[in-house]
Amino acid sequence: MSKTKRKKHDYADLLKYMRLLDEGRTFSFIQEKYGICAAQLKVIWVKYKEVGSVGLKKNAKIKIDFALKRKIILDIAENHLTLHSAALKYGVHPITISRWSGMYRKGGWRALLNVRERSMLSDMGRPKKNSGPVTELEVLRKENERLRLENLLLKKVKALVEEREARNRAIGHGPSKN
Repeated sequence: MSKTKRKKHDYADLLKYMRLLDEGRTFSFIQEKYGICAAQLKVIWVKYKEVGSVGLKKNAKIKIDFALKRKIILDIAENHLTLHSAALKYGVHPITISRWSGMYRKGGWRALLNVRERSMLSDMGRPKKNSGPVTELEVLRKENERLRLENLLLKKVKALVEEREARNRAIGHGPSKN
């Protein structure tokens, strides 16, 4: 599958995928055409076969802590569960369970204990607004940063305009009136 933005699959989409599977389409066909993970599709398919269209509804968010990770890994080991059956039982994506399993094999329980979810996202995005009291120094620093960014932007625009004018002079056009 190509690197595209992940699509949220709503109830109608999932129902369409189940009908395609009923008609004989393969998991890989649906993955390629609609961009849904084949592993997740298999879990949804089993759930759909067991409980019908009710199984396609979104589950409530669960808090995944160390205790739940440990319980899932132990259940897989002791009861010889497959990733898909564990995913159905606990409502966790099979790829996530596979990742935890690998981490456990490499580093034991300690590796699962020290996992920080979404750590790379912490530095991304717009900075959070601080609702607390703001000192004059903080205000001046923010203003300084804003002006520095504005200055960089204006320098880039000036360079682009000068580059365009140089190209126009090279082909015999005069400077722009604008």
